[in-house]
Amino acid sequence: MEIKRAATNVRAVVILASFLVLFAILMGRFTYIQVTKEVKGQELATMGEERWSKEQVIEGKRGTIFDRRGSALAEELNSYNVFAILSADYPNHVVDPKETANKLAPHISMEQADLERILSTEGRFQVELGAGARNLTHAEMEEIKALNLEGIMFSEEPRRYYPKQTYASHVIGYTESNMETARMGLERSLDEYLRAEDGLVQYQSDRRGVPLPNATRHVTAPKNGHDVYLTLDSNIQTALEQVMTQVNEQYEPEKMIAIVADPKTGEILAMSNRPSFNPNRYQDISNYMNYAVSNHYEPGSTMKIFTMAAAIEEGVYNGEDTFMSGQLNVGPNTVSDHNGGRGWGTISFDEGMLRSSNVAFTKIALDQLGPEKLYEYLNRFGFDQPTGIDLPNEATSLIANQYKYDAAATAFGQGTAVTPIQQIQAATAIANGGEMMKPYVIDRIVDSETSETIEQKEPQVVGNPISSDTSKQMLDIMGEVVTSSVGTGKPYYIEGFDVAGKTGTAQIPNPNAPGYIRGHGENIFSFIGMAPKDDPKLVVYVAVERPNLQSFESGSEPSAKIFNTIMKQSLQYLNITPTLEEITEEAEDGYVTREFKGEKTNDVKEELESEGFEVYVLGDGSKITKQAPEGDQALMEGEKVFLFTEGETFEMPDVTGWSNRDVLKLARVTDITPNIFGSGFVVSQSIEPGKEISIGENIVFELANLEEIHEMDDVEEGEEALEETDEELEGEEEEEVQVGE
Repeated sequence: MEIKRAATNVRAVVILASFLVLFAILMGRFTYIQVTKEVKGQELATMGEERWSKEQVIEGKRGTIFDRRGSALAEELNSYNVFAILSADYPNHVVDPKETANKLAPHISMEQADLERILSTEGRFQVELGAGARNLTHAEMEEIKALNLEGIMFSEEPRRYYPKQTYASHVIGYTESNMETARMGLERSLDEYLRAEDGLVQYQSDRRGVPLPNATRHVTAPKNGHDVYLTLDSNIQTALEQVMTQVNEQYEPEKMIAIVADPKTGEILAMSNRPSFNPNRYQDISNYMNYAVSNHYEPGSTMKIFTMAAAIEEGVYNGEDTFMSGQLNVGPNTVSDHNGGRGWGTISFDEGMLRSSNVAFTKIALDQLGPEKLYEYLNRFGFDQPTGIDLPNEATSLIANQYKYDAAATAFGQGTAVTPIQQIQAATAIANGGEMMKPYVIDRIVDSETSETIEQKEPQVVGNPISSDTSKQMLDIMGEVVTSSVGTGKPYYIEGFDVAGKTGTAQIPNPNAPGYIRGHGENIFSFIGMAPKDDPKLVVYVAVERPNLQSFESGSEPSAKIFNTIMKQSLQYLNITPTLEEITEEAEDGYVTREFKGEKTNDVKEELESEGFEVYVLGDGSKITKQAPEGDQALMEGEKVFLFTEGETFEMPDVTGWSNRDVLKLARVTDITPNIFGSGFVVSQSIEPGKEISIGENIVFELANLEEIHEMDDVEEGEEALEETDEELEGEEEEEVQVGE
């Protein structure tokens, strides 16, 4: 018994000792954890913080791209995606796939049978409904929501939206739908300014995620992207896009380029390419290149402008000197005039410019200037380097300068390749009294939260290649290119406006054989024009490559349609009226307006009506505060005059039958924002006549030409309103036929 008791005591002691050891170890561990606050190298406080802390991302907003007047061209909006719940375990699920598909399919651009098949999928909790169900606007979402379809749900996410669709798309570029990847244009080159930084909210919650009462919240505010304002003018850009689309559909050219610039500042007012694309549907893009900036080619005879300017500036040009046109040998090469080398006999160098004689400019380059001086002036005009325009991927030129013939060919626009934007920059020197302006498209970058200007662009003179006297002499002879009976620029004549310009017909190298592509229309037809000639406010470059021409059509027809349309509409929009000389050809005594501001409304109205003008008084004040046309402007008989009086509202007039110019005059005097679609004369307006509206409102005007109006089914009202307009234009249409002949 004693032995057994002793053994029991030993076991008890061992157990007690073991317990004490374990207790000591445990207490030691507790003490260690309490002191170090770590478990297996992990801080307990951090683990607790992570378990009970929650985070929520606050998304920043990508900066907006605006035109020069603050109209959004690229902005971030909320979009909506549609999906369907199929699982019967969820209370709101698709019960009747056939009926649901029947109602939903038209709203998401899907065939009913295909949608019904998707909605009948077994074993899926939810399904996506294809591309047509993504990136919907709020209005489109509300339309679907109003159908009250069981199981049809929506998710919301931000997206990049381009409200003007195919509008300067190669200038603006695009971002992919997630807005993480910027592609092309300013979206990419200015991504560091436009990109937003997300913010964060941190808070403590219970295990269900409910925020704890009185818990501290840590907020890191998001940083929105900066806003960018461009020099583009939406009225000019929209008009350009419309006429480019018309010409593209009519002539189906391989490429088209058009640039409108202010020669006084270098601001790009419009820029367009074809093929183009809608950045809202960037998946369909076929042309990633901004031809106006990133493409160089042999320009053709538009280069003769700068060759002649160089000769005049050097004092070696005499326009009355004569030469034998037709053909001229330069070493083993033969220079031929564009009429098959027949020429026009012995003519003056001035006539050589009007007829665009290659022989004339070969002689100017080799005999008068000399190759060394020619290339010196090409450099002075900026053709030896990129312009530095604030658009990505600008190409440089390729100037041929190895053989004597290279100088001759370069002088009349072959052999050497330059970009359209280089030609625009060089042309500003011709239009701007010899000062050459750097082209630019970004006006300023602004902090979207503080409205502080981060970066402001200013006009920049980048050279003075010629004097003001040479500039004036060039404008005069370029004016004759358009008005002379032998000038190649006759198709670019615009009645009422003096246009100075130069045509170009560039040959295209044959990719499959030495030499150039041959055939009717197998060229790049271009024109550089500026107006008004005596003090150009605009310079426009247009190029159309390989248009599909009928046998009776000339190569200048597509480019002339673009140039004439955009130049005329732009001048009218800028309130540049036809010259008084043009008006007084029909009337000896032209009426010239004065500044009416402050005068009594009734007195001015009575005076103008007595002179035969159609007067519109806007507002019910007794004195005039604004007018259109402005003071010191020559008026044509029957022209509309707008007088705005005191106040912030006015009664919307009936503008049916008004011209584009009249609509723009109304816009200037009332500060409304006109959205003009089509060309010709107004057939509809978004705000009905007689309604009282505030200054600055947006109004949509739809225009159509006379033929389109007469083809409408419901034209009775329109024809009555346009009856007088038809009569006024009869004489003009007859004259246009004569000019065309």
